Amino acid sequence: MSGNSRSGTARPSAEPVFILGGAQSDFARNWARDDKGLFELISETTAAALDDARIEASDVDVIHVGNFAAELFCGQGLLGGMAVHAHPDFAGLPTSRHEAACASGSMAIFSAMADIESGRYGLAAVIGVEMMRNVPGQTAAEHLGSAAWAGREALGARYLWPRMFSDTAEEYDRRYGLDPEHLAAISRTNFANAKRNPNAQTRSWQFGENSFAQDDEANPVIEGRMRKSDCGQVTDGAAVIFLASETVARDYAAARGLDLADIPRIKGWGHTTAPLLFEAKLAESRGKDGYMFPWVRKAITDAYARAGIAGPQDLDLVETHDCFSITEYMAIEHFGLAAPGEAWKPVEEGVIAMDGTLPFNPSGGLIGLGHPVGATGVRMALDAARQTTGKAGDYQVGGAKTAATYNVGGSTTASACLVIGT
Repeated sequence: MSGNSRSGTARPSAEPVFILGGAQSDFARNWARDDKGLFELISETTAAALDDARIEASDVDVIHVGNFAAELFCGQGLLGGMAVHAHPDFAGLPTSRHEAACASGSMAIFSAMADIESGRYGLAAVIGVEMMRNVPGQTAAEHLGSAAWAGREALGARYLWPRMFSDTAEEYDRRYGLDPEHLAAISRTNFANAKRNPNAQTRSWQFGENSFAQDDEANPVIEGRMRKSDCGQVTDGAAVIFLASETVARDYAAARGLDLADIPRIKGWGHTTAPLLFEAKLAESRGKDGYMFPWVRKAITDAYARAGIAGPQDLDLVETHDCFSITEYMAIEHFGLAAPGEAWKPVEEGVIAMDGTLPFNPSGGLIGLGHPVGATGVRMALDAARQTTGKAGDYQVGGAKTAATYNVGGSTTASACLVIGT
């Protein structure tokens, strides 16, 4: 079937799902250097999340874990069994692990939502985790490359994903033209935003005059069109949120003197899967007027429809996937902020800047904050919940009530979008 054959109206969820709180680890921390591993990463972040949400571990009904490649990086599988070690009161809980490359955390959220919407459970812990800095950089690149079609894509590339997203930039240039200055502006903004975030991996990084320039010494080429400044970070990290049914959220609010309307909830969601091969994705949109990645666009518009909003004009901020600067460039237009091929306009006009009309990645994003693969989707949802309740600290977007997230797995193979707000 073609990409347009399943474009029917997205059906809203029957049961609202609320976010009671959560926590993330410090993404600058190298856990292996501290002689700690996956378990400590999970358990310490879970303890911080329980404190933030002010809930008892004994109230949790089910655990969902998002993780991409613990077997490759750490030689460890069955992470649900590890998660129940995080607190004595988790003993015996049902657990599941979910994988969709860099969108693994979002898959864990979707599955926890389904548990709550079905009435099976009332309170779910969602844990996203990845440990990636415990191996050499080349080894990490090879492990991450397993989310492409092994033996068929980016053959001969030293770093597979920079090559794949360089190919995305090449295709944009062929179709519409692409100025590297616009990609540099995205990276510059995200690194600047990260300096406000106390958990950002790059918050203490310093940049020189040519750090974002086409300068092979100050800003070396990694692969093709992707330079150092265009690339997201290899990161150790975890993020944990607690999702609740309306009944549980109502009781939670009453016990703490809160108004249910002040607790953020997931208003809409979208989830699509495109063909694994990058070339097959491009073939779906070649020769057509419209978006380069139609399944990305559908995930976002499905989330809009389920949330009952018209488009980006109804959002206050976006936390989007920027594993590379071109990924955010693509997302700008797929969110509907610009027509296909015109993402440069919101970049030049400052629309997506921290003080713009629709800030993108106030957290710093994957380029500035960091990208522990399995944790990223959960971290995005946590930041959206914090923003829409005024709890984002120095990177708070003033008056934010509705936020969107967009999380990618592979070369836009998995697309996950959430609309979150109060």
